[in-house]
Amino acid sequence: MNNKKVKSVSSNLFIIAAFLTVTACGEVARLPISAGMGPNPSLPAPNQTIFPTVNIAPAIGWPSGATPVATNGTKVNAFATGLDHPRWLYVLPNGDVLVAETNGPKKSDSEFSIKGWITGLVMSRAGAGVASANRITLLRDLNHDGIADMRLPFIEGLNSPFGMALVGSHLYIANTDSVMRFSYKSGDKSITLPGVKVLDLPAGAINYHWTKNLIASTDATKLYITVGSNSNVAEVGMAAEFERAAIWELDLKSGSHRIYASGLRNPNGLAWDKPSGKLFTVVNERDAIGSDLVPDYLTSVQYGGFYGWPYSYYGQHVDQRVQPQAPELVAKSIAPDYALGSHTGSLGLVSSDGTSLPTQFSHGMFIGQHGSWNRKPHSGYKVIFVAMDNGKPAGLPVDILTGFLSKSGQAYGRPVGVALDKNGALLVADDVGNTVWRVSKLQN
Repeated sequence: MNNKKVKSVSSNLFIIAAFLTVTACGEVARLPISAGMGPNPSLPAPNQTIFPTVNIAPAIGWPSGATPVATNGTKVNAFATGLDHPRWLYVLPNGDVLVAETNGPKKSDSEFSIKGWITGLVMSRAGAGVASANRITLLRDLNHDGIADMRLPFIEGLNSPFGMALVGSHLYIANTDSVMRFSYKSGDKSITLPGVKVLDLPAGAINYHWTKNLIASTDATKLYITVGSNSNVAEVGMAAEFERAAIWELDLKSGSHRIYASGLRNPNGLAWDKPSGKLFTVVNERDAIGSDLVPDYLTSVQYGGFYGWPYSYYGQHVDQRVQPQAPELVAKSIAPDYALGSHTGSLGLVSSDGTSLPTQFSHGMFIGQHGSWNRKPHSGYKVIFVAMDNGKPAGLPVDILTGFLSKSGQAYGRPVGVALDKNGALLVADDVGNTVWRVSKLQN
């Protein structure tokens, strides 16, 4: 190795060591996580750090016989185990459950970068470093006992698949770089015919937020598609953010798309509130301004609405790191409806409409919180319920499924996607525990 490379490696190792030293003893939350939850969260002054706070819950998987803890009046069991990084769920009309076994696409850039190395280290320790199976798997409960008896590869050879939606006889899958359409008929155990590309989605070499989710409109004429940002706060420039940090609307007849709402750093879950007809999403907010900022959130989505990213957060709270600023956009930034706590990793979202869980959960939203890696102490790592009242989230969240962290702060599992099965029980994808959990009403 020549002297230049030796010096470069030495410099990189020094910076990495400094990073690990600083983040090991870095800042801590000054407020309880509950202060950043609800319709009116506390938003303290930013506590900007040189490096983001890193407080990883190392992934260890579930001990034999252990399960999460279900809320009073309910019970939990493993619907399916031994999966390969299950992230997202979709329930077909006949009751079959589709699971996206997936992870981010393999990086093509072979050059060493400190940021990439650190990100890889964090993700690996948190259980997100595995290669993507690039597969949709079908789970079927043949004897209706709440446990999947049949498991089959349903669609293979995808590209970091995530969101799924059935519209008529067509199943739409959101790859990281495209929306694909497959022909489907009820009862199909697999789809082997190649899909048709309907729409290209932003991806490319960076692809910072790779997950793309989708949901059909209530009249089945459109798809709404989440496209996360390509950075934390536009540090790679706004050109890399073209049509990102947004929800797209795709017209299924014409194939054309438009930006439905923007300024949403990383929207993931999508759900309809049927009484109000509003579309809701959960959004992951920005990092590196402290453990108490910024709350992830649940919000209704207005057509043409701008929600602040990257210039401001939670409405019109300006992020001074972003230069040049855009005061005209900040002035019209919409404050979210409901805060979900800082760095909780709120990803999964499903309306509770039709649930068979106890009646207090009959109208609201179930939310899967994947958990923090950049807050001290940890936040998230659970599934919560937020009640809805006249089209708005109301009250304080209620824990539905907890116990994903050990007493020493290790991760048995991390909940992600949530869905209701045909009987109204709640299904939860756990990508570290490689399990789909099922929460059902406790029978007297």
